[in-house]
Amino acid sequence: MEREIGKVIVGHQEVVRGVLTCLLADGHVLLEGVPGLGKTLLVRTLADCLALEFSRIQFTPDLMPADVTGTNLVMEDDAGRKYFQFQAGPVFANVVLADEINRATPKTQSALLEAMQERSVTVGSETRELTEPFIVLATQNPIEMEGTYPLPEAQVDRFLFKVNVPFPDEGELGEIIERTTTGQEPHADKVADGPTILTMREVVREVPLADHVKSYALRLVLATHPTNEHASDMVRRYVRYGASPRGAQALVLAGKVMGLLDGRYNVAFDDIRSAALPALRHRIIPNFEAEAEGIETDEIITDLLKRVPTTGVTPPEPEVRAAAAAEPLSELPPAEGASAPPGA
Repeated sequence: MEREIGKVIVGHQEVVRGVLTCLLADGHVLLEGVPGLGKTLLVRTLADCLALEFSRIQFTPDLMPADVTGTNLVMEDDAGRKYFQFQAGPVFANVVLADEINRATPKTQSALLEAMQERSVTVGSETRELTEPFIVLATQNPIEMEGTYPLPEAQVDRFLFKVNVPFPDEGELGEIIERTTTGQEPHADKVADGPTILTMREVVREVPLADHVKSYALRLVLATHPTNEHASDMVRRYVRYGASPRGAQALVLAGKVMGLLDGRYNVAFDDIRSAALPALRHRIIPNFEAEAEGIETDEIITDLLKRVPTTGVTPPEPEVRAAAAAEPLSELPPAEGASAPPGA
């Protein structure tokens, strides 16, 4: 899938890997970036390389919930009898692109986010299940906030990943110009179908997670809360609320996918670290001081990755480490938890 997407999308390897990680982990992804970076093209290309049903919803302020979920229409048969017939909305697809999701009203946003969480749609008194696999890829523009309805934190939390789409460098920009101004029309071929994706998701769930790696993921999430003992000074100063339990779920599931993509049937510490930014950046709520000083959540998470130890033991103070380094190794007592955990 990465190879086929690479035929159309120039660069953005981390973005593509993040989107595929969400697809295999049975989660949804929020893509954020300025206009013209290929967010919509990326989603359409993903749908092209999958034998799945694709639909696009262009979110606008006048979009109604029924435009997303569908509605019951009054029909008439040959005998003149009237009856209700359900007309399915665009959410009844496998790959759903929610373009500029923050431009719709909160009521319409909730209609889509309910489908994301429950994997079903209720219209009238009847609940209809969505077809699996089901993934929502939403896009939003971070700079143009006029006429938008920012997603509430509780709704943003339903996205497994928030992936920032960066501006291409000079080489990538040149390749984009070459592909788009010379008549070339690269196209991605279909390489997977629905049953294949569902099987891959089952394999992801079966990847073993060692206790010491799970403990590290849990401590990393707990460290995002300013009142927790593992919180860093930066968290205590700049964070209002930390990540939810969904953050821990996202770290573990994404870590399992990354382990498999690296050719391993286990989750390593580096897998958890690699998933930390996209899994936690939208789940940490900064306080007023952070906004006033321009502190981003990515800076807070990066600081946590440096300070939260993998062993579960709080690192000693600098002067303690310096004193210990001056002593002969043979005279030092074994450190607590120094033995390698099982399966390390």
